[in-house]
Amino acid sequence: MKELTFSTLIAVFEEMFGRGLFWALVLAALVITALYVFVLVRDRSLSMRKFLWAQLSIPIGAIAAVLFVQGITSSGFKDVGGPIDVIVLLGVAVLGAVGLAILVYTAQSLSRRKAD
Repeated sequence: MKELTFSTLIAVFEEMFGRGLFWALVLAALVITALYVFVLVRDRSLSMRKFLWAQLSIPIGAIAAVLFVQGITSSGFKDVGGPIDVIVLLGVAVLGAVGLAILVYTAQSLSRRKAD
């Protein structure tokens, strides 16, 4: 592989997760992001109470994302071999943490109207 292109990354992720699961994850991320933007526009401000709960969910999201990727790829922590593996796991953890925080904030905002 001489070049790293967007289509190459898509092909790698489809191979890792399976075509159906990968595109389901992409669709879920797009829907949650759209709902988050809707909530921010609708409320016109951040609720610090909801933001606190979202921040408290960050470690759970990080751990869940790493365990999900480890399970879906049929590998374990014993297979982590070098610095790039650690960097990828940290990236997965960050994405899982941010993703769950956004999901928690959005779910709270959609479940109760502007009560805070």
